[in-house]
Amino acid sequence: MAYYDLSQLADDEDFKDRIGAAAQSEGLIGIGSGAVEQWTADYRWTLAASPGFADAYASAVVNFNPRPGRDPAVISDAQILSSIQALPPVVEPLP
Repeated sequence: MAYYDLSQLADDEDFKDRIGAAAQSEGLIGIGSGAVEQWTADYRWTLAASPGFADAYASAVVNFNPRPGRDPAVISDAQILSSIQALPPVVEPLP
């Protein structure tokens, strides 16, 4: 894995949309304006560093995939979900 590949994946808009959608579907994101975007900003680097993700992304780029972050043949929805489920639980502050 090259750090550059990881950085490109972490910045890929399609990848960020997919991890936000997965987290929302798992009920990990609160309600409110910008909640999905904030969660995605907080965790995109961690998820991009999941084993095999950056290598798969780099391979897709080298093979001229125009939107590797969007393509579930590059990084599957199951892989994204598994990586999200492995995150430590978010602890909400007490009121």
